[in-house]
Amino acid sequence: MSRIGKKPIDIPSGVEVTVGTDSVSVKGPKGSISTPIHSMISYKVADGVVEVMRSGETRQECAQHGLHRTLLFNCIEGVANGFSKTLEVIGVGYKVSVQGKNIILNVGFSHPVQFPLPAGIEAKAEGSKLTVSGVDKQLVGEVAAQVRRVRPPEPYKGKGIKYIDEQIRRKAGKSGK
Repeated sequence: MSRIGKKPIDIPSGVEVTVGTDSVSVKGPKGSISTPIHSMISYKVADGVVEVMRSGETRQECAQHGLHRTLLFNCIEGVANGFSKTLEVIGVGYKVSVQGKNIILNVGFSHPVQFPLPAGIEAKAEGSKLTVSGVDKQLVGEVAAQVRRVRPPEPYKGKGIKYIDEQIRRKAGKSGK
């Protein structure tokens, strides 16, 4: 039994949900996004609430029920409020800046690393902090992870790119005699 799938989704004001034949599209003040429809799942939009229903009680149907309810909830939340991830660049001489649709990272290589932003993603740099934001929760998380992969934090000095709330497990260095 999917307990998450049973919860109805409230539609905030300014958000419009349209159920099509193969996808559910959501439009709001931040933009628009769509999520695919599974053959075992049906949607009912009425009175500012979306209900997600399944056709049977098999294990697969229960799993798809919870999954597609969560995907639709994330779409509605994204167009209403948006999602963001904040990264921090730590290290002597390490800098981050945004130029147009590119993130420029100076993180200890012999050259600055240019990271192109995909469509629908915005970035803002403030000092050593980089905020990646957008409507699609999955895409925001993936872009933040790819930026972090350019120079992940190392355990000895803690230099690199890390999430703002990430704790780095530090190691002791070489011990001299």
